Amino acid sequence: MRKMTAVKVALAFVGLIVGAGFATGQEMIQYFTSFGAIGIWGAVISGLLVTAAGSVTLLLGSYFMAESHSKVFGNVAHPWLSRFLDWSVTFTLFSVGFVMIAGAGSTLEQQFGLPTWIGAGLMTLLVLAAGQLDVDRVSSIISGITPLVVIAILAAFVWTMFDLPQDLSQLGAVAQQAESPVRPWWVSAMNYTGMNLMVAVSMCLVIGGSTPNTREAVWGGFSGGLLYMILVLMVVVLLYLNIQDVGQAEVPMLSLFESIHPAAAAVMVVIVYLMIFNTVIGLFYALGRRLTVRAPHRYRPVFLLVCLVGYALSFLGFSTLMSYIYPLVGYIGMLMIVVFIVWWVRRRVQVGQETGRRDRIRALLRLRDDPKRRFTARHERKLAGYLQDSSAQGETLTEALDLELIEEARGRAARADGGGARDDGRGRGGSSQQRG
Repeated sequence: MRKMTAVKVALAFVGLIVGAGFATGQEMIQYFTSFGAIGIWGAVISGLLVTAAGSVTLLLGSYFMAESHSKVFGNVAHPWLSRFLDWSVTFTLFSVGFVMIAGAGSTLEQQFGLPTWIGAGLMTLLVLAAGQLDVDRVSSIISGITPLVVIAILAAFVWTMFDLPQDLSQLGAVAQQAESPVRPWWVSAMNYTGMNLMVAVSMCLVIGGSTPNTREAVWGGFSGGLLYMILVLMVVVLLYLNIQDVGQAEVPMLSLFESIHPAAAAVMVVIVYLMIFNTVIGLFYALGRRLTVRAPHRYRPVFLLVCLVGYALSFLGFSTLMSYIYPLVGYIGMLMIVVFIVWWVRRRVQVGQETGRRDRIRALLRLRDDPKRRFTARHERKLAGYLQDSSAQGETLTEALDLELIEEARGRAARADGGGARDDGRGRGGSSQQRG
């Protein structure tokens, strides 16, 4: 298992979720902080559910080598349920996408006083540009932005711990003045989890589908889920402790950093904007691929149309859109999580067998490509049999594993070159000492 691949998958997974989940902070106040201190336990429940469901989701993408969510739904659910989930995810990709574009407009309005159409328009242009890239580059962009989020939240958490409010007794009453779209607190936590997974599922399945090693996919989902849980807990605690300053703000995360220092808010506005970009590009890219699955050559005009319509609908307003759309998406997401976990429980033996089968396919491909070893007709028959029995299409799996082996060979060559350079350096150093 390549650890760096699992790390990349984990960061991409977190990056997809945090944009819709807590980029602005408004989501966290409505779903958790509005219940007072008990909302912190809701964050724990949500984190555990995301860890489990995220691992299974990425595993499903890898197991079926998915190129879109519809293929996975067709294999794990009854046809009518599969169609319902497919339509629901398509609705989610679009609706949450234009909600987040509205959030981008609100972010720049709160920080700089710009009209919302400017912030929303800039976001639309950025997404249009990034949407022309392939899935690996989009995944790299998403995973590359995630560390900035982690650093910013960690810094704010440490600062708040050293500057706690003098009177903690009033925080609960102030927090509960905020309205929550879902009650009670534990249903709110599960609804929030379902919403996040609905937002991320399409791109997660595609990322899993580009990861032929099922172990890497599972560990990416598991470690990403744990990182997500830590981040959610820190953000909920942060907003709860600062609820008197941020409770009425359209973008509470910006108000939080403004209360720390104006310079911190200037940095955070960029990070929040990038977090929103993470989610919107993941949503609209997946939607564009889904709508053109039978006509891939039409992807670019369809993607352009999706972005422009999303921009137009963003003028309905961020908070209003979120309070209606997120709960509906969350309930459907709860159903989807149940479907995924039930499938995994029933098919976990077959999943284990497929993991072993891919290990054997990988070993045979490595043997075939090694000029120093002999690849016989018997090996060829074994390889053909394993590919035929695989849950993924043989050609798709072979191409993915070939790419994996090429990357593996490049890594070995780079390490060998580095080791040789160090040896040369030691050799020259030793020679110099001898001459001395």
